[in-house]
Amino acid sequence: MNQEIERRRTFAIISHPDAGKTTLTEKFLLFGGQIQVAGAVKNNKIKKTATSDWMDIEKQRGISVSTSVMEFDYSPNPEAEDAIVYKVNILDTPGHQDFAEDTYRTLTAVDSAIIVVDGAKGVEAQTRKLMNVCRMRNTPVIIFINKMDREGRDPFDLLDELEQELEIKVRPLSWPINQGAKFKGVYNIYEQKLDLFTPDKQRVTEKVEVDINDAAMLADFVGEQNAEKLLEDLELVDGVYPEFDVDTYRSAEVAPVFFGSALNNFGVQELLNCFVEIAPSPKPTKAEERMVEPEEPKFTGFIFKITANIDPNHRSCIAFCKVCSGRFVRNQPYLHVRQGKTVRFSSPTQFMAQRKSTIEEAWPGDIVGLPDNGIFKIGDTLTEGEELHFRGLPSFSPEMFKYIENDDPMKSKQLQKGIDQLMDEGVAQLFVNQFNGRKIIGTVGQLQFEVIQYRLENEYNAKCRWEPVHLYKACWIEADDDKELEAFKKRKYQYMAKDKEGRDVFLADSGYVLQMAQQDFEHIRFHFTSEF
Repeated sequence: MNQEIERRRTFAIISHPDAGKTTLTEKFLLFGGQIQVAGAVKNNKIKKTATSDWMDIEKQRGISVSTSVMEFDYSPNPEAEDAIVYKVNILDTPGHQDFAEDTYRTLTAVDSAIIVVDGAKGVEAQTRKLMNVCRMRNTPVIIFINKMDREGRDPFDLLDELEQELEIKVRPLSWPINQGAKFKGVYNIYEQKLDLFTPDKQRVTEKVEVDINDAAMLADFVGEQNAEKLLEDLELVDGVYPEFDVDTYRSAEVAPVFFGSALNNFGVQELLNCFVEIAPSPKPTKAEERMVEPEEPKFTGFIFKITANIDPNHRSCIAFCKVCSGRFVRNQPYLHVRQGKTVRFSSPTQFMAQRKSTIEEAWPGDIVGLPDNGIFKIGDTLTEGEELHFRGLPSFSPEMFKYIENDDPMKSKQLQKGIDQLMDEGVAQLFVNQFNGRKIIGTVGQLQFEVIQYRLENEYNAKCRWEPVHLYKACWIEADDDKELEAFKKRKYQYMAKDKEGRDVFLADSGYVLQMAQQDFEHIRFHFTSEF
């Protein structure tokens, strides 16, 4: 069992939109032998779209709107006799801030993260937010500075910015030779090798190895000026940054940094080889009752994501379960803690984006897809009988609100089913106004409304239209005194709604109204996340 746990690497790829996350995921899958030709997120010449962007809307827009889960086996040196074959679980997350909640939840299910930074733009707003989530959870990060084949900023300036903006010490483990049109390749500090590449966007290219200490040979490959600059830079790197220590990385004190170009395969295999060697295997998971160790013999796991309609032909929902301890076995009875029921799964799956295969067993660190006919909610726990509750999967208060109306009276059943399933994914939230019975959808960004409308039409054959509603904030309310709660609901009956779970929600139409309500009703607790 320990051997199975040791070889698992479960991580998320995170970044600001357009830094190159999905392209990097594609290249990892290429090196992992899962795909022979990498797809492009946005390219007219490359006809194949990215494997991890599987929804139609993702292919059209060139953005990720949902976390994709992919797994493959990988060995850095398969020829060696004692070669370890690592089991890599990648979660490619959406970078767009409108889907940040999906990304925050995904970070609860991983043991480490790779942050992708655009070499020209440096650290961007969404990167900072995601780093804060990693810091809160003490998640180790590796940083990949992408797009070195384009003109960008000085590598040392970028490293300084990373330290300041992300509030973490850094240590370069590879170094670029020039950039933009003159980009020659990457010196791998971790393995002490120089790798030169010919640009090839889709296939793995051969690499040339050069002895860095042989100045004449180095100059032959990269030119005299580049050779001199590289040697100077490396001396400076060793002088400024302390030697790399795996323990400081695993304890999330230091972030190793790699340079490259995901689109052209520069520096990607170096990143993957180093990552599988140094990244942590599955770590203990904190439950409300106790700490759950991965080596425990009994299975435990939690649902961190639900995807509706992964196969439109079957209208199926899939719940993604992160295995925390023990061994998950197909057809075994497990306790669904919230419902207190025993459940069995005859077709648990593992994923290559939406290509899935049925599995017999899974180990800590693995992500298992479980068929969901409406029994799961995000945050649910499965065990072999123990009453455990894993926490840390909140829903945030939405920032934008619209009434959702049926645009085709003949399709009201389809619309209802579509809304139910899409709300279960946790991307947006449904509130039913108690005053007029109208349904309000709350999201954190405008793009989510477009995605919901598109998916309702294309996946559920239902049409909706949006109507404006002026609201400032949705707050979940509770009180120890039922009388006071009732008095509040009577006074504010026009602004009261119920969420999908039937909990009371106060829909404030301005900051002032909310402030006055909090002052007038001191004993009522107002919550801005739905986890309380």
